[in-house]
Amino acid sequence: MARITMDDKKYSVTEFLKILVPKINATLIVEPEFENVGFIIFKNGKKEYYKNTSFSLNSFASAEIAKDKNYTNFFLKRIGYKVPEGQTFFSDKLNSRLKIERTIYDGFEYAKSIGFPVIIKPNNFSKGRLVTKIFNEEEYYETAEKIFSITDVMLVERFCHGNDFRVLVLDEEIFAAYQREPLRIIGNSVSRIKELIVEKKNDFIKAGRKVDIDFDDYRLTQNLKRNNYTMDTILDRGIVFQILDNANLSAGGMIYDFTSKIHHEFKKLAINITKDMKLRLCGVDFLTDDVSKPVSDYTLIEINASPGLNNYASLGAEQLAIAHSFYFRILELLERG
Repeated sequence: MARITMDDKKYSVTEFLKILVPKINATLIVEPEFENVGFIIFKNGKKEYYKNTSFSLNSFASAEIAKDKNYTNFFLKRIGYKVPEGQTFFSDKLNSRLKIERTIYDGFEYAKSIGFPVIIKPNNFSKGRLVTKIFNEEEYYETAEKIFSITDVMLVERFCHGNDFRVLVLDEEIFAAYQREPLRIIGNSVSRIKELIVEKKNDFIKAGRKVDIDFDDYRLTQNLKRNNYTMDTILDRGIVFQILDNANLSAGGMIYDFTSKIHHEFKKLAINITKDMKLRLCGVDFLTDDVSKPVSDYTLIEINASPGLNNYASLGAEQLAIAHSFYFRILELLERG
């Protein structure tokens, strides 16, 4: 394959499609203000929309179930996959309409029963938004109240150990596998924590990665407090501070490519999960020691019915070529119908 470059380093679906759509003699119409929604007219007359990383390959029902973390875990567990123990809890507004009430207070009692730390998160948000590792009652109520201020369903889950991997499946083919680690900074005995975070953010921008590092994020504040730090703390040389506990790439998680190393047993597991959820396109998220070894133990933490390779593409030329192949294959499948 010829070397592929994206000189402006705008690793978005639209930028990939701007390069690839003309290669198949199709036409791309993009909404000009935000450039994250588009319309593809294929040479055979077929027309398809996309929005961000969402395409029409998956059925509506399967994609909607995949967005709901509790429903997804219910079905995956019934099929036989290992998922975290968890329970949903509801806002006062939703509880007033339900026959079975599970309140914010019930959520705390449940968290105590399964043992801190726990993971709490909105039931239907993506990109790690408000996903929080909770260690005590104060952190629980601070996070739960933030979640219920913007959505009605919260999921409390047992915290599971393991390295965080995503495996990307498209029509029973593995296109990418990578490990994600939470964003960390390393002290140098000179710079304040805030300065080190700004430096990291600038590095991401230079690499073409679009990440959202919010200095006012309550999760960052919780981590600072837990370690007796402030934004003005100067870390000694070599001291590592983990900014957030979740490893989502949109929040600055670090990426390590395992595409050429993933063991065939994990390939088969990811493909089977995708098929069992009646999806064609899926990002399968595991906690496990190492996907390059045979499957011994794992926890299936989430699936994503509209995964992208935008951040992955920023790793280098090899990963950029994989991303181009991935989006080119999506175009082929969309055109074929």
